[in-house]
Amino acid sequence: MIALATTTIAIIILAVIVIGWIVYALLNIRSSRAELGSEIELAANRRPYYDDETLEGRRLTLFQLIGVILLAVIVIALPLYWVLEPNRQAGATEGTANRFVSWGSALFATTADGGFNCAGCHGGMKATGGVAPYTVTDPVTGEVRSVEWTAPALNTALYRFDPDEIRYIITYGRPGTPMSPWGLEGGGPMNDQQVSTLIAYIGSIQIPREDCPTEEEGDPNCEGGHLPADIQADIQARAQQTVDDGTYASIGEALFNNDLSSGAYSCARCHTQGWSYGEPGEPGQGSFGWNLTGGAPNAHFTDEADMIDFISVGSENGQRYGRQGQGSGRMPAFGALLTDEQLNAIVQYVRSL
Repeated sequence: MIALATTTIAIIILAVIVIGWIVYALLNIRSSRAELGSEIELAANRRPYYDDETLEGRRLTLFQLIGVILLAVIVIALPLYWVLEPNRQAGATEGTANRFVSWGSALFATTADGGFNCAGCHGGMKATGGVAPYTVTDPVTGEVRSVEWTAPALNTALYRFDPDEIRYIITYGRPGTPMSPWGLEGGGPMNDQQVSTLIAYIGSIQIPREDCPTEEEGDPNCEGGHLPADIQADIQARAQQTVDDGTYASIGEALFNNDLSSGAYSCARCHTQGWSYGEPGEPGQGSFGWNLTGGAPNAHFTDEADMIDFISVGSENGQRYGRQGQGSGRMPAFGALLTDEQLNAIVQYVRSL
């Protein structure tokens, strides 16, 4: 990259200047070691200087030539610096981002590899989804038992949440799940710098988006893009298969109740008790998210279009939604993950509960 080449050239020039000064200093130190008693003869202000003929001859021409060369260097170097500086800054920014990703990957790694074991729960370094050990307590009997909790894929985390929301989740965790607080403010071991590098790594493993706006072209995490069409088609095909085999009665029910493909995210994970550890209760009756049964969504969103829009963009902390609802930022955005038809099918199912 041009910026890196410019840095190399600057280092070489600096080395030449430093070496030149060292040589100059050594030569002057050697010439100053004259025998004692000759200070008067060697004093610069006591010696006769060059005569006019010498000063105005080749010596003057030489120094004029040096001046012209230095002027030419300035005339060329300043515009060249102006041209190359943006690339240098871009290179520095890219270098910082790459270092953050590298540091974040070390934190994300399993305990055996020296990390905080994010990879151990979320399906390896690519975070395609995994399982985490957890204990649940029966509210009736008080029995405590071990379960395997389905940890979500993180390769679409930035499809569902913005970086600030991900920072909040990492810092404070998810109460009632294996996701414990990891930030210092939440009682965990990571400082702000470590959380930032972890978010940078999560950003680097996102499934690249399609149909990004022109101004964001080339950005795999562009805000205007969506999940690749082949993955969306796979989600639809898997949902249709569960309808065809009689598991579910509609596409909306299938999409609500299942993680159907890499990057998909089930509504039932938050809205159905026990779904995350393979013992789902009444669909949509509430768990981490609120109860969707008994006509609650219909009362809260009198207009279906408003409900579709809410599911598409998610909740924003402190922002109003529906009828006097106030967002916490915990409801993910599904607009970049699912098609309009799929969102509509989910809303139809939810409003029928």
